[in-house]
Amino acid sequence: MLPRRSFLSRLGVGVPALAGVAGAGSMAPALQAAAASPWKPARHAQDDWLDRVPGKHRLLFDTTTAEGFGQALLYVNNFLGQNRSAYNLQDADLAVVIVARHHSTPYALNDAMWAKYGAGLTQLTGFNDPNTKQPPAANVYNSPAYGAALLNRGVMLDSLLKRGVQLAVCEIGTYTAASMIAPGAGGDVAAINAELTRNCLANTHMVSAGIVTINRAQERGYTFAYAAGV
Repeated sequence: MLPRRSFLSRLGVGVPALAGVAGAGSMAPALQAAAASPWKPARHAQDDWLDRVPGKHRLLFDTTTAEGFGQALLYVNNFLGQNRSAYNLQDADLAVVIVARHHSTPYALNDAMWAKYGAGLTQLTGFNDPNTKQPPAANVYNSPAYGAALLNRGVMLDSLLKRGVQLAVCEIGTYTAASMIAPGAGGDVAAINAELTRNCLANTHMVSAGIVTINRAQERGYTFAYAAGV
């Protein structure tokens, strides 16, 4: 008769391995409990607006740069158009959200804010007017003056908002813009931040952080897409 340890070695099974197998049995109740109660995302009231956007299909575009924001407008226009022509769906059948965060945050602002604070906003976006090479005095994505010079290819933001597209605007990005504006404008950061918040475009939802909304939207059935702007 072979010694017990030698026999186990020949089988390729060590004592620790057998101990692991024995321990696995004690985990079975916990695994069974997890299988019986699958993970479900928590719901928070501040995200409920995502469910109030009508639509049979849900899409969220994340944008973090000036170029990416323009590209998202082009892609959203294509999404709406092809769903109409190929699937006979109307705009109201599609829930579409564009997240404006990081360097793209200021493009949720109206022309009045760009006229007043264009130089400060450009410090955040890093994107000059392609025609003048100076800080824009209006929201370039609501102007027909650029055509192929911008990645939206003439698709106006306002036209998409009128079709039901929603904007999720990052509060952190907005406050960062206010912080860049204040030194040159001789103003108070909090007051400028409040002014910017009041002067967002239609269908805007101020969110605590764009990255959080991306997570919450996917948990509520939105497909994620990122506009890189290249």
